[in-house]
Amino acid sequence: MYQAHFGLREAPFGLTPDTSFFFNGPQSQKALNTLLVAARNGEGFIKITGEVGTGKTFLCRKFMQSLGPDFVTAYIPNPNLPPRSLILALADDLDVLLEKDADQHQLLKSLNLRLLNLAAQGKRVLLCLDEAQAIPVDSLEALRLLTNLETEKRKLLQIVLFGQPELDVKLALPEIRQLAQRITFHYHLGPLSRDDVDFYVAHRLRVAGFDGARLFSRGGVGKLYQASGGIPRLINIMAHKALMVAYGEGRQQVSGRHVALAARDTLASKPRRLWQRPWSWLAGAGVLAAACGASWTLLNR
Repeated sequence: MYQAHFGLREAPFGLTPDTSFFFNGPQSQKALNTLLVAARNGEGFIKITGEVGTGKTFLCRKFMQSLGPDFVTAYIPNPNLPPRSLILALADDLDVLLEKDADQHQLLKSLNLRLLNLAAQGKRVLLCLDEAQAIPVDSLEALRLLTNLETEKRKLLQIVLFGQPELDVKLALPEIRQLAQRITFHYHLGPLSRDDVDFYVAHRLRVAGFDGARLFSRGGVGKLYQASGGIPRLINIMAHKALMVAYGEGRQQVSGRHVALAARDTLASKPRRLWQRPWSWLAGAGVLAAACGASWTLLNR
């Protein structure tokens, strides 16, 4: 919609975790380094936590992409599954051959054989579980038992948990304390700082093809930080809407006012003094609605 107007090849603030947009900020780079070091260490569980929208799935995708050819990865995006279904999902991702109606013993035997074969080829196997706070307690215990599979030299399976802070609450339960003791590496993703938001916005614009000096004014970035609290997902949503507002007005730069209008339309934005004049946003919203029509409706579905 607005790409040609601002000299962009593609939309810079999409919500799909496209790893070409990965931002090597201080936190994300430390988290990625932690994952890579832990993966090569090859022992125990790895845990990454962070609030909603801080980029855990993005980090997971980047991590799997960064692993060398000596790693085989399995990825389960929704692990809210009973133990057998979770193990079947892992077996499916690892191309384990199973006979029809295989019982639990045959399932585990076939999975162990596949892991041994991969180890014999010099491969390390990593299971990455997104939204790990949703894993049932009995399924977490099943995962712990899977990590008992090993050769004389090393574990056959390493597990990485990506979850919201509620995951820590679950791991503190007495019945899974053995799993908690096996978490050898962990990192918590927090929100971006004010300066990081500036670099983050500029980075995504560069990747999308922008070659100008500054598309978002300093005031625009400041209000974007205030309204988002430094949460990358909220930054993306509001930056996209602010670009739409600026485009609708025919402007070449996104101002603080444009971001304020975008934040006003975003339910999860953090209220600040931006909204002291509660009806001033309507004029800008009218410009946007006229310029973008149905696209505004689709955006907010």
